[in-house]
Amino acid sequence: MQVFKFGGASVKDSEAVINVAKVLKQVHKDSKLCVVISAMGKTTNALEELTNAFFYHTGNPSLILDGIKKFHFDICNQLFSSTTHPIYQDLENTFVELHWSIEDEPTHSYDFEYDQIISIGEVLSTKIVSAYLNSVNVNNTWIDARGLIQTDNTYRDAIVDFDLTESLLKKSVTPLFNQTPIIITQGFIGGTSENFTTTLGREGSDYTASIIAYCLNAESVTIWKDVPGVLNADPKWFNHTKKIDELSYQDAIELTYYGATVIHPKTIKPLQNKNIPLYVKSFLKPEQEGTVIKNSETRLNIPSYIFKINQVLISFQPKDFSFIAENNLSYIFEVFSKHHVKINLMQLSAISFSVCCDHDQTKINSLVEELQTAFKVLYNTNLELMTVRYYTVDTISSLTKNKIILLEQRSRFTVQMVLQNEVGL
Repeated sequence: MQVFKFGGASVKDSEAVINVAKVLKQVHKDSKLCVVISAMGKTTNALEELTNAFFYHTGNPSLILDGIKKFHFDICNQLFSSTTHPIYQDLENTFVELHWSIEDEPTHSYDFEYDQIISIGEVLSTKIVSAYLNSVNVNNTWIDARGLIQTDNTYRDAIVDFDLTESLLKKSVTPLFNQTPIIITQGFIGGTSENFTTTLGREGSDYTASIIAYCLNAESVTIWKDVPGVLNADPKWFNHTKKIDELSYQDAIELTYYGATVIHPKTIKPLQNKNIPLYVKSFLKPEQEGTVIKNSETRLNIPSYIFKINQVLISFQPKDFSFIAENNLSYIFEVFSKHHVKINLMQLSAISFSVCCDHDQTKINSLVEELQTAFKVLYNTNLELMTVRYYTVDTISSLTKNKIILLEQRSRFTVQMVLQNEVGL
């Protein structure tokens, strides 16, 4: 059994969905296949806008929902010859449920409401793709991941119960393969014991594919992207990138931990635990080799660059100028965990503790407000975090030209720098 994952870019419009069918016809042979699919295009962003309008009254939820609905039905109109196809009624029922959920005022936390609304993107996309594939004789069965990927109640970043998930997957999915060669399911989403929906963190569909592969002892996982494989830098920020043909699990974990966006950070570990190879390939050129991530002693021989924008550097100092000790750090980390703020870089001195984080304004504001009761808090915004794996002195010099280094850390293989443009000073 193999696991494929198609992200939002691979199903962003009708042409992309048609291409998914072509890829499956080209590369899928006789093996059993579980296909994990993300929301279409920028649907998750649109659903986030809907969630904010519903919860914070930042817009008109009905108008936003109408736009999301039109987007998906327009794709259907280009894929199916008749509006009598069952997919239209199926989608209509899903949108009715979503409309009902935003009619009244929110009754739960923002994170809870977020997961119930955001998850609909994956449900819609998989229903459309599954229906289209069946219409062109790529026979498949659609299943709901919310009844299979079981998690706790940590909304927006749920923790998977692997034992229960494995039991449910083997009980539900394994028998289905006796009836169908391909199973279609959703990435990113799961469910609780109370049947509430959870999500696994943004871009969490890769992780879903990894979970399924682990639980069903898959031969391999393939992530289909719009790039030829894992590159040593994001082509959005660097003009000259190189494809990495092979990565060890260790290097892949390091790169994703530091923020490489080609793979979700939690994806690698379950695969490493069972020695399942991960392939990253292009859905535009599926015949090409791509990148393989596996158990390997091969070390990267070129620098890899990870660039994160919209960063904030926060420094905490005890108001009485006492040392930063274990009890201070314990309290600080507890507050970070409470507000679900992840630290990208940290540095400790005698009377100051500094962290670099993604600048999610809502989370950061509430975090700073709470910590200001015990600490003097200083912070800089509009910063960049540059990480270079297997760096050289020359690469550091070129990357920091016209930049002010606010914080820097170096280890044997990795350097991280929090940067500010000189122009902004």
